[in-house]
Amino acid sequence: MEQLELLAAWREPLIRTGQVLLIILLAWVAQRILTRAISRLGARYSLLPQEVLQPLRGLLRWLIMGSAFMLVLERLGVSATVLWTALTGFTAVAAVAFFAIWSVLSNMFCALLIFTMGPFRIGDTVEVIDSADKPGVKGRVIAINLFYTTLQDLCEDAAGAVLQVPNSLFFQRSVRRWR
Repeated sequence: MEQLELLAAWREPLIRTGQVLLIILLAWVAQRILTRAISRLGARYSLLPQEVLQPLRGLLRWLIMGSAFMLVLERLGVSATVLWTALTGFTAVAAVAFFAIWSVLSNMFCALLIFTMGPFRIGDTVEVIDSADKPGVKGRVIAINLFYTTLQDLCEDAAGAVLQVPNSLFFQRSVRRWR
């Protein structure tokens, strides 16, 4: 009699544990099969280059594992409605924040590219060209920071003036450089 009561008490947690393990196993098998299929199709037919296939496999892996995570949480008693509401709310806030700081992130990323790729250095003279018929901003690079590149203006009428050019502008326009 005690064994039946003990078995009845453990029945529900054991079933849920089995369901969770089955969800995880099926998600793992599905992502392995699909990523291998994408790799084989890409290698066999040369439809997409490896630079596209790798992020595609990663995206697929995240989607499958994210869905499995949501299913596991639902099996553990968390409401799917609450989960989706939280996920979409977080995504909306993240998207708004991303667009709000896009120009800052763009300038910081461009500064990283300037530091690593070295399209110009401190001491070089650069000109950011607006169009073929208009002269652009021209000066000698005196400082590079995360947001701006500071140029010493080379015009005779603006002696001693400095120009602060956003780093992203160097990747949006043509740049002429003299060492």
